Amino acid sequence: MFFGFLLKISRISFFLVFGACSATARAYSCIYIYICMADSSYEEECDYLFKAVLIGDSAVGKSNLLSRFATDEFRLDSKPTIGVEFAYRNVKIGDKIIKAQIWDTAGQERFRAITSSYYRGALGALLVYDITRRATFTNVKKWMHELKEYGNLDMVVVLVGNKSDLGQSREVSEEEGRNLAEAEGLFFMETSALENFNVQEAFLQMINKIHEITSQKCLEAKTNDTANSTLIHGGKEILTIDEVTATKQSTNCCYK
Repeated sequence: MFFGFLLKISRISFFLVFGACSATARAYSCIYIYICMADSSYEEECDYLFKAVLIGDSAVGKSNLLSRFATDEFRLDSKPTIGVEFAYRNVKIGDKIIKAQIWDTAGQERFRAITSSYYRGALGALLVYDITRRATFTNVKKWMHELKEYGNLDMVVVLVGNKSDLGQSREVSEEEGRNLAEAEGLFFMETSALENFNVQEAFLQMINKIHEITSQKCLEAKTNDTANSTLIHGGKEILTIDEVTATKQSTNCCYK
């Protein structure tokens, strides 16, 4: 059973979730609840709703990457994430509006039982490490193992070396990060949430690739006269515009 509450901080709203849910095939559907938030972008129509997650060790800057992407804000007093938080932003790709909902998962080990469930249904992930702390880079392998265990095999993953503004304290070279990404078949980018360097680019790289995959699935669905159905591929669910519209009209929330 999950329970939680809605929290508003500045212009970002978060839904903090606590508890546990059965991992049986259908029992975990209860965790895919998208709570309405006060941000004005929610009211905009969208063609697709994509879920993605931020993962990585504690204090690598995941929450500030999310706040930069969602509201272009940086919080110097950012506290460790408790459980799971999320925010979203609408992105236009071609003639499509993508509502990207990004879940920020706690890096602390004591929250792993909660956050592991949130990989289900995610189409993409930003795997973040701190370039000034080699241990966070070493632990990328652990996070990759968790992705493979709980996520989809074809999930779009961007390896992100954060805090590039602290180059004088660097413990992980850009070449090391890039080589690991190539070896694991990931995208790669170094970012600075503080200086807003490459933050948008990292998220958009992930979203664009998800959209590319989704577009192909839509084309296949239209061929089979199922364009208005939920597309399912490799265990992933993609919410189409008809479902988003119907959901908003009935509950004023997007969910799946």
